Amino acid sequence: MTTSTARRPVTLDSLEQLDFGKGDGLMPAVVQDAHSGAVLMLGYMNREALVATLERGRVVFYSRSKRRLWEKGESSGNFLALTGIHTDCDADALLVSARAHGPTCHRGTRSCFGEGEFSHAEAVAFLPELERVIAERWSADPQASYTARLAVEGPLRIAQKVGEEGLELALAAAAQTNERVTAEAADLLYHLLVLLRSRGLSLADVIGELAARHAPLP
Repeated sequence: MTTSTARRPVTLDSLEQLDFGKGDGLMPAVVQDAHSGAVLMLGYMNREALVATLERGRVVFYSRSKRRLWEKGESSGNFLALTGIHTDCDADALLVSARAHGPTCHRGTRSCFGEGEFSHAEAVAFLPELERVIAERWSADPQASYTARLAVEGPLRIAQKVGEEGLELALAAAAQTNERVTAEAADLLYHLLVLLRSRGLSLADVIGELAARHAPLP
């Protein structure tokens, strides 16, 4: 079997490249939140569970205690919507990317590894999640959604709001508490994402520009 150091996507057509034999037919599957990158849980998949996961679009494990396939959330409703699967360099472990619908752990926490403070990476990853929520509400009822109301009012009104929020943040930074600065900064970030959406741009465009500015010199 040919292996590579690069992560490789797992599809129904690439199953023969996986090494189920090393784990007696089972392969560890680490589930990672598709947006925050947080590790949600560890399960095991046999070939049948992996096929079911790919076909259903929901994460399915092989339960070693029940000795059968087990779809996460089949009784609780807290399922894991699949966004992608990659194999490691030896093709004997899986990294599953998913969106959690409800708590992942049976104890009610978002992760089976406990509830705690967001890591720096998880906190930053909330911005794309907010961007996704803005996109969902863009065409909603303006009477029910502030985001939809801004969308209807158009780019000039949105630009005005960004200016207002920027000024309020500057005033807070000059003479108010850290709590006020945090609140005003959150308002500015939200309106900035709305502005980008109104121009057909995304956070990724801004990050790409920042990365290009700080690329190492040749």
